[in-house]
Amino acid sequence: ECLVVYGRRRVGKTALINEFCKDKPTVFFSALNATSQENLEALSKAIYEKEHPGAETAPVYPSFDAAFAEITRMAETERLVFVIDEYPYLARANKSISSRLQHIIDHTWANSNLFLILCGSSMSFMEYQVLGYESPLYGRRTGQYKIQALTYKEMTVFNPNLTNENQALIYGITGGIPHYINKLDVEGDVDAALKENLFNTSSYLYEEPENLLKQELREPAVYNSVIAAIAGGASKANEIATKVGLESAFCAKYLKILLDLGILKKETPITEKAGRKTVYAIGDNFFRFWYRFVPQNVSAITAGRTVKRHFSDYMGLVYEQMCKEYLFLYAEDLPIILSDIGQWWGNDAKEKKEVQIDIVGTPVEGKEYIIGSCKYRNEPIGTDELELLKHYAEVFGKGEKYHYYIFSKSGFTIGLQSLGNKGEVKLITLQDMYE
Repeated sequence: ECLVVYGRRRVGKTALINEFCKDKPTVFFSALNATSQENLEALSKAIYEKEHPGAETAPVYPSFDAAFAEITRMAETERLVFVIDEYPYLARANKSISSRLQHIIDHTWANSNLFLILCGSSMSFMEYQVLGYESPLYGRRTGQYKIQALTYKEMTVFNPNLTNENQALIYGITGGIPHYINKLDVEGDVDAALKENLFNTSSYLYEEPENLLKQELREPAVYNSVIAAIAGGASKANEIATKVGLESAFCAKYLKILLDLGILKKETPITEKAGRKTVYAIGDNFFRFWYRFVPQNVSAITAGRTVKRHFSDYMGLVYEQMCKEYLFLYAEDLPIILSDIGQWWGNDAKEKKEVQIDIVGTPVEGKEYIIGSCKYRNEPIGTDELELLKHYAEVFGKGEKYHYYIFSKSGFTIGLQSLGNKGEVKLITLQDMYE
């Protein structure tokens, strides 16, 4: 077997692989962001440790070919798992490694007892340099897993006794990244956990964005400025470049790398092609939370105060993300089979202003659409929201029929509930989303 496992950093790839390897003969090699020789030494040690557990020193193989020959020998007598974690580090340190692996897979390992796992966090590298058509390794994999963050509902297993509102807030802070959920370490009171484990200058999570940028990138200060510009409201490429003080072409390079890392995301009105309307946003909830609350509140954080009163406003976009996950993964009896789901924005010619629809669900076939609104407010939502949605659907204008959905954290007025009972609109509360 040759399994490719990839996904953004901290998402739990190594933990998943370790769980798989727990009761199996394994050589686990974690590549280093270092020279080819240093990686050869680390691989030699990983091979030696398989048969000499706890050894502090190990003989170094003269070449990677020699090291791989030893792996071949070990797999002759037993089913062996060979893990190369952080494979992009190794491939960058030794440009020929993918070709070497291709050769040995084709001529030796293809019919052996070996279970090879290649794992990496650089998603663009794994997709193009390992899985892509141009890669020497193309066609050698027997399986692949792109590890995603947990959904808002999956992550409740970490803190099953919390209220739905607190579960949603933890999702808004961590984005469903298991490592961040563990480090936030909520035992009951989210506010106390934030003070101790994020709004604390000596805590792991307080340092995480800076450490991650340093670990991944050569110019962390520039990337920090790009993310900060977007957090501050710049969304178009030229706005971001101006705010950071870079030429557009240079800025595009930084934006692409942050997209590859999963820190940023690109958004275009659904049903439209990428172009003039394309905007950039922070796609990683943890980064969005940190850049929203930490830099401008350092003095308050140092004094031990939190910024809790602003959380409801922050949660608006998070709630939209949750509602999309609900429709795609958990909703029953949808009126259409969804092809895609996203935001839409465009000009209202009558009102002469831009309108934005929180959720548009597009059909696999036909011209029926879901049009949705998401309200994370401490008040019930009334009939005026449905009227607004109907008007927005007219502005959108691409469907022959629309199915209206309104999501509300705090429920609905009696008037809107009566329309829901008549089937004019589907009404969904936060409680409904967790059932």
